[in-house]
Amino acid sequence: MSATYSEQAPAKINLFLHIIGKRDDGYHLLESLVCFTAVGDVLTGELREDGIVTLTITGPMATGLSLDDTNDNLVLRAAHLLQQETKTTLGADLILDKRLPIASGIGGGSADAAAAIRLLCDMWKLDPAPATLSRIALSLGADVTVCLHGQTCLMSGIGDELTDLADLPPIPVLLINPGKAVSTPEIFKAREDEDFSQTGLWNIDQEFNSGAALADALSDCGNDLTLPATGILPEICDVLNALAREEGCLLARMSGSGATCFGIYDTTEQAERAANAIAQANPDWWISPTQILCQEARTLSNIGASFPD
Repeated sequence: MSATYSEQAPAKINLFLHIIGKRDDGYHLLESLVCFTAVGDVLTGELREDGIVTLTITGPMATGLSLDDTNDNLVLRAAHLLQQETKTTLGADLILDKRLPIASGIGGGSADAAAAIRLLCDMWKLDPAPATLSRIALSLGADVTVCLHGQTCLMSGIGDELTDLADLPPIPVLLINPGKAVSTPEIFKAREDEDFSQTGLWNIDQEFNSGAALADALSDCGNDLTLPATGILPEICDVLNALAREEGCLLARMSGSGATCFGIYDTTEQAERAANAIAQANPDWWISPTQILCQEARTLSNIGASFPD
């Protein structure tokens, strides 16, 4: 009986996201403070000797993914690229427990791809060069690089330049998605006439010991995609307003290109009370009280404890 390998795919939060320029090839340049949370998808797999890679998708968000052609899934694309780059003849049977909303600004698909790379490198006993991993990640999508890195960092360039920062403590956060996806290309197109943000606004030497301290530092930054995103999907405003109204919310902001938003709190109890109150008024929303994932807390059991049923 073959061993079962497991990898977590934690949700990514863009605590701020500034668009600072645009390259001649159309790619936008950005600066973003990125962290990860103790909620996410889980990828498991068993070894195959015949080079075939299969993918089964389960979990509460599985219906949001088309099962007609799983070859389009980033997990399989990551697996096939890793096979090509390393010339391995091994395969795998993979199961993705999909718990994060689709196309939601918290890196779900990118986190899944990164988890696939980590899991398969472990399963297939591979040790690719950093340049190889970087090439695979960039070819899969802008967020795969940071999700593969998996640590609090300042992300810049087109998402390929990462600056490690001091680890954040397990600050309570509340993630909410209104149950609707938004198109990232549409949102970038909608802000074409907007000015670019100033670069270098974040002090990379800062350290924080509370949600209040982090929220205070973030007040000088923002998410440059919020305005175009709310123009396309007004429900994002509803989510932000719902977060801001509840007691204890220190900062409410959209992550990535949306539609998921997050609130920062000082205590877990505050985040959970807000989650319960908002869920009662909005039963169709995806709502997950969780916390920022610290380096020492990166275990599968820790992540699983925070997953919604």
